[in-house]
Amino acid sequence: MTEKEMWNLYNKNNDVKNKTYDAWSFGGDTSIANELAKLVVNGIKTGTASAYQLYELENSPLPPIGSLNIILDSDNNAICITETIKVYTCPFWEVSESHAFKEGEGDCSIAYWRTVHKDFFSRQLKVYDLNFDENMLIVCEEFKVVFK
Repeated sequence: MTEKEMWNLYNKNNDVKNKTYDAWSFGGDTSIANELAKLVVNGIKTGTASAYQLYELENSPLPPIGSLNIILDSDNNAICITETIKVYTCPFWEVSESHAFKEGEGDCSIAYWRTVHKDFFSRQLKVYDLNFDENMLIVCEEFKVVFK
């Protein structure tokens, strides 16, 4: 189903006339996008993280509480709609075990989270000729599925 079809179905049962949504997929890698979308639908993944520097570079605001997101798979099919329930920033090295668990990836440990995200953020930042730093700010976001 397309993002517009999913939004229209969601809109039939919810008052979202004045709301907008963002549509996106996780991770940028096709196999990762599908895997992480599946974790969201199954209720395992309830959090995500991104590099604060990218928000600054793109002059974008942080996701607001209550924002709606249509999660896409690698083929841009709409998988579900999430609502952002919490957003905060902290240095990479201060991301908590609790947040790592909410991301639902691997063994859900902070050690796994740090290894995978150090590599992910390094690749993202390299595009802008920036280097990963354990003191860099991370945007931690928590969400709930509101439609699937």
